[in-house]
Amino acid sequence: MDFWQRYRAIDARDTRFDGQFYTAVRTTGIYCRPSCPARTPKAGNVTFYETSAAAHDAGYRACKRCLPEAVPGTPAWNVRSDIAGRAMRLINDGVINRDGVEGLAARLGYSSRQLNRILSHELGAGPLSLARASRAQTARTLLVSTAMKVSDIAFAAGFNSVRQFNETIGEVFAMTPSALRATARHHHAPAATTALTLNLPYREPFDPGVFDFLAVRAIPGIEEGTSHSYARTLRLTHGDARFRVDYDAGAPGRPLVLTIGAVDLRDLAALLSRVRRLLDLDADPVAIDAALAADPRLAATVARTPGMRMPGAVDPQELLIRAMIGQQITVAAARTALVQLSAAGSASLVPADGLHRLFPTAAQIAGSGFELLRGPQRRIDSVRGAAAAMASGDLDFGYGDDVHGLETKLLPLAGVGPWTVGYVAMRVIGAPDVFLANDAAVRNGIRSLAEAPGGAALSPDFREVSPWRSYATMHLWRAAAAAQATVRRASQTPTTATKQTPTPTTKQTPTQTSAQTPKKANP
Repeated sequence: MDFWQRYRAIDARDTRFDGQFYTAVRTTGIYCRPSCPARTPKAGNVTFYETSAAAHDAGYRACKRCLPEAVPGTPAWNVRSDIAGRAMRLINDGVINRDGVEGLAARLGYSSRQLNRILSHELGAGPLSLARASRAQTARTLLVSTAMKVSDIAFAAGFNSVRQFNETIGEVFAMTPSALRATARHHHAPAATTALTLNLPYREPFDPGVFDFLAVRAIPGIEEGTSHSYARTLRLTHGDARFRVDYDAGAPGRPLVLTIGAVDLRDLAALLSRVRRLLDLDADPVAIDAALAADPRLAATVARTPGMRMPGAVDPQELLIRAMIGQQITVAAARTALVQLSAAGSASLVPADGLHRLFPTAAQIAGSGFELLRGPQRRIDSVRGAAAAMASGDLDFGYGDDVHGLETKLLPLAGVGPWTVGYVAMRVIGAPDVFLANDAAVRNGIRSLAEAPGGAALSPDFREVSPWRSYATMHLWRAAAAAQATVRRASQTPTTATKQTPTPTTKQTPTQTSAQTPKKANP
């Protein structure tokens, strides 16, 4: 976006752009979100920044009226596969808090000095300033959403001391922590509670179908899912964690409520980042839907399900194992295999509500977990080999990679092909422009939409909707599942002859039903 496109957005107070850029006003010394209700400043007094950290470094403080830190993150970090985008994904995951700037630079393959130059040029702020802004945002969320002690919030947000926390809050928000907490517009949970409950900001519209996607793949004991909620255990750097997300479409504001049942406070920022990635809450659904709806093959399904999200991953290594097991078999069969494999995992140290296990580590799978798998020996050997490579450190990938980097790292593995790499790219790094052309469910989805006027003249790989082909894939999967459900219901409807003369031999068994499901369904 150029200057005048952004200026028109702030003049219209367009909420779609909240978090995508920040507006600093020289005459007031403050910066705002684009939808700030204050009077639109003169264009000559305005400077736009890519990040709040850049506005901080330029000497501006956050607006007390619109609270620009209380917005969804920018979707640009997934669209951008350059160093700046990769760095921001890692910073949001807490890499600087854990490993410092040197650790971040090493993951990206640069010296810390060169990385500082790149980020300062691209984003207007260096890695330390960007991490500081991320900590301030986490701290603000905890101050206004929980009854946690201020000292606990300071360390949970990644600050090294309470003094550093107080100074940063004062510089960024021009308020003390207690004054910022007083801006909360709802009652806090009782101080005695052991759970943290937060509202997760997102851009509307929001399609809750992401919960269905996760629910049908949920592994009992590790995950639980419904059409409006998802819960699971996971392993983080400093200990085990457990969370639950609930969506209430009937409540004012249609909130997404995150309840953290257990977490080491040092891992809290990383958990928040991973939950947001899991549900794709930083996406810009209006822009994505507008691009997809321009394709006549997708127009109807986009109109029926606006705001579709692309499910992410809370653990990159786990996602690779799940993708490899799910190749060439149905979703139900993959889930059965993963349930068997989950027995190799350890018990969670924070069990509750039916969630009592952790997904097995790469070392556990490589050690003995692979023996729990059934099926072709080649597939079992491939899973074992990938797990051994991850356990030894020979295979290291994650949120800081780009698609090319994933291809370089994963394709040499036995049993990993372009489909697997594409699926991992979609779910781990949120790559928005992946099209799984060889996926059976994608082909079925295309066939179910083939009658759209003008669709036959368009490209088979949906290049017309680039760079949002990953979301087109999600729509095609949904269309294929809907068509399959229709066929299943029709086959289960008894005919008059069947009602009069039951014929057990014609009854379809679960095995026969599974066999008729297209292969290589998305895992």
